[in-house]
Amino acid sequence: MSDVVVIGAGPYGLATAKALRDRGLSVTVYGKPMGFWRDHMPDGMLLRSGPDWHMDAAGELTFRAFCPDPPDPIPVQLFLDYAAWFQAEAGIEVIEEELSELPDARFVVAAPGIEYFQHRPEWATDEVHTCDYVDFTDVSGAELLIVGGRQSAYETAALALEHGAARVDIVHRHPQPRFAEASWDFVDPHVQATLEEDGYWRNLPMGDRAEIARRFWEVGRLTLEPWLAPRITRAHVHAEAEVVGVDGVVRLSDGTGLRPDKIVLATGYKADLGRVPYLPPLATAALDVHMQSVARPGLYLPGFTATADFGPFFGFVRGAPAAATLVARHIQHSS
Repeated sequence: MSDVVVIGAGPYGLATAKALRDRGLSVTVYGKPMGFWRDHMPDGMLLRSGPDWHMDAAGELTFRAFCPDPPDPIPVQLFLDYAAWFQAEAGIEVIEEELSELPDARFVVAAPGIEYFQHRPEWATDEVHTCDYVDFTDVSGAELLIVGGRQSAYETAALALEHGAARVDIVHRHPQPRFAEASWDFVDPHVQATLEEDGYWRNLPMGDRAEIARRFWEVGRLTLEPWLAPRITRAHVHAEAEVVGVDGVVRLSDGTGLRPDKIVLATGYKADLGRVPYLPPLATAALDVHMQSVARPGLYLPGFTATADFGPFFGFVRGAPAAATLVARHIQHSS
């Protein structure tokens, strides 16, 4: 019997598995290695992350160690190659089995993929979410409406146009994003502070949290990568608008009426532990300072599910080494 069971083999699961093994603990990992990235990101997708984003809390098996001269931007396939190299170098074996309940183990780390957390507007019925829209082979000659305005929306538009879509409309409630280089360096001090100060995020004054949220809005939504701009020149953008009716004609609040062949929801994700089939009923925002469930001691929930208690930094790969450190050192001290 292993000391710890890890469920999930994405960046947070793999990072935590290595951090635990580096501390001399035995680990069993369940999941599909980088399953969300492999199954829910389209070929040709380019990443916003830089070469300093990696999965190793020890700072050894980094992306730069794998690829000393990385391209800019980084293709998703290259990061998948890095993850496979990381897993092999770390000696992490993964049991590709889907669990329906928590295993009987003293320590369990659950890092579910964000496919469980698709956010859909109230009017949506069977429209496809970008999470599941990865095959563009049938888009030639079609008209698409993409609802949402982040990177995923605009990159979906670019890929659709490049695969021969006849028309692509993008609608979102915020202003037209600008296309420019953006830096995520402001995240690093907050991630480091999380390791140095128990409860760092929840202890921040509300004004500080609001300022951080503003920075995320500015960098993540109001600024998109410059290499997208020339790829979406033919897209029709409806900024500061939204869908107000879907009844044969899709009606937008700016007065536009559309009859798209397909509606794609680029409406993001919202953490909700109740959607994860192998977890017992748990409140989503109920973790202690070690990313451990308050209701179920011994169960740790790093990654996207921890963002309510630890801040938005942990919804990105950049937070994986810190989360792995936080969880692994507590388990080591508790063993």
